[in-house]
Amino acid sequence: MLQMKTWLLLGLTVSLFVLTGCFDKDHDLDKTTTLTKNDNNRIRLAMLLPPRSGLTPLSDDAFKLSRWSTAETLVILNNEGNLTPALATEWHRLTPTAWRFQLRSEVLFHDGTPFNAEAVVNALRTAATAKPKPRILDGVNLTVEAEGEYAVIVHTATPDPLLPQRLTSPQLSILSHNAYGDNGVINPINAGTGAFVLVNVHGTSSAQLNRFEDYWGEPAKAAGIDVSFVPDGLARASALRTRSVDIVEAIPVSQAPLLDPNLVHEVPMPRTNTLYLNTRHGVMADPTMRAAVRDAIDREQIVNTVYEKRADIAQGLLGPAIPWAAKLRQPIEHPISARHPNGATITLATFTDRTELPEVAVYLAQQLTQAGFKVKQVVREYSQIEADALAGKFDAFILSRATVLDSGDPVAYMYSDFSCKGSFNIAQLCQSDIDNALEKASELPAGLERQQAIIDAEALILASDAAIPMLHERVIQGESAYVHHADRDPRERTLISNQTYLSTIIETSQ
Repeated sequence: MLQMKTWLLLGLTVSLFVLTGCFDKDHDLDKTTTLTKNDNNRIRLAMLLPPRSGLTPLSDDAFKLSRWSTAETLVILNNEGNLTPALATEWHRLTPTAWRFQLRSEVLFHDGTPFNAEAVVNALRTAATAKPKPRILDGVNLTVEAEGEYAVIVHTATPDPLLPQRLTSPQLSILSHNAYGDNGVINPINAGTGAFVLVNVHGTSSAQLNRFEDYWGEPAKAAGIDVSFVPDGLARASALRTRSVDIVEAIPVSQAPLLDPNLVHEVPMPRTNTLYLNTRHGVMADPTMRAAVRDAIDREQIVNTVYEKRADIAQGLLGPAIPWAAKLRQPIEHPISARHPNGATITLATFTDRTELPEVAVYLAQQLTQAGFKVKQVVREYSQIEADALAGKFDAFILSRATVLDSGDPVAYMYSDFSCKGSFNIAQLCQSDIDNALEKASELPAGLERQQAIIDAEALILASDAAIPMLHERVIQGESAYVHHADRDPRERTLISNQTYLSTIIETSQ
């Protein structure tokens, strides 16, 4: 092990070898330290999930580009969920189906080309015509045209009162023309407008970003970001404990008590641990069997054991991070009564990338077995199981699901997961009354009437027993003592900004 009289901690590139423990785990911050500003600091970040789609912004990988502050959107949501300028400085509604966005001038892409209306048109048209579309555009027919050099007009086929909110989704980030290949591949390297330039991606293991000196806003305080993708939750927690990394995504609940509490930050999330039941194929196509699963689940046991009480028992799809939901929600009327399973065999699946989920599966399997089911478990890494889940190959699937991930509004999530044409419909659910309720909610402007329509749609979804919400999570973010101004974002859109930096720690042995 490394023994030093004086130890200077600098930002070094993290490898999986380091993350699995080449440092003394007992070498804690209990000795004399001096904190001073490090003008050459690089932030070492351990992330939960590796890229699934080559970091294309049209996939969930877009949220990595956003959390690294390398790709940007026209507008963003602030901490209160309100719209804030980003690459667009102003916007207003021209007609029920048209919005005008005034763009910033004097913005450069990382490859040195200018940001302008033509670039915005290219990026948004690519997203709107992609197959499949980005999740945020489910059910939306969008076109865009330039108005001069620094304005665009965005049209929708039907009135969309939340179009600006949609455009805050990282999946609608604006990249330079050079990012869009003739073969349809989108390469975000050296192509964004953010405070950091993505310079290298090493498959599903690591990535590097450098400060963008020509950033249109205040230049980043950190010199760069060295990213490692570490699906193993124990390895991520160990990396923080041994000071092998500076910031860690999603520390497992079981590891939090083993860490210095000053390094552990709970972030209440609009994220619901949900059991999706296959309504189209197999045992769960029978609504009486779905009702039997609903009645068998003991949420409190899961919260108290697996999550060590660091979660909230679910009353609906939308949790305490969306405070208006509980005020409007009424008791759910379930039209179907449960029938005894009589030994019916079901396949319960989940993934390992979130460490708690396999444990949840164990408890659920026990509860369902006690209720009369025979349960087979399938557990893989997410990248190896997502396609099968979407294809309806399992009877039940446990998913940790963000409910306002894209637009800051739950309608997009509900449409994606529970409408007949939803792109993430693991439950294979298709009911006209649910589609009609979601359409009604989508047409209303932000406010109380829209919120009530969302809760009405939620009630129909819950009554179908296609999705059984179990708990609402609090994500645990790890930050070393020398990290300053890391974002703790409930929407998981931001993490390292132009304001985030490290102090140098010089440690002297006693």
